[in-house]
Amino acid sequence: EVQLVESGGGLVQPGGSLRLSCAASGFSFSSNTMSWVRQAPGKGLEWVSTINGGGTSTNYADSVKGRFTISRDNAKNTLYLQLNSLKTEDTAMYYCTRVSTNYRGQGTQVTVSS
Repeated sequence: EVQLVESGGGLVQPGGSLRLSCAASGFSFSSNTMSWVRQAPGKGLEWVSTINGGGTSTNYADSVKGRFTISRDNAKNTLYLQLNSLKTEDTAMYYCTRVSTNYRGQGTQVTVSS
């Protein structure tokens, strides 16, 4: 059974940082391109970042470029998203997704507020 379990979200002040994790199981993690997407209240899904299976290629949405960093540890079957210099507009539910099947986990909430 494929599972993606996100964690690490929370409430943080503007300018703060968080590190999100996504534990994967039930498929060959290291062979799969993975992404983070997010959904703000009342809005549609927004792509955030993608990383290839080997972790050698990454891409970012313009809205997060220079502030967020995607990475992975294939030995631990875990995907990460480091969020720095957070803004109120980063408030959203964050999901990790297996790109080939568009499967995503249950999400972790990030709230940026003073």
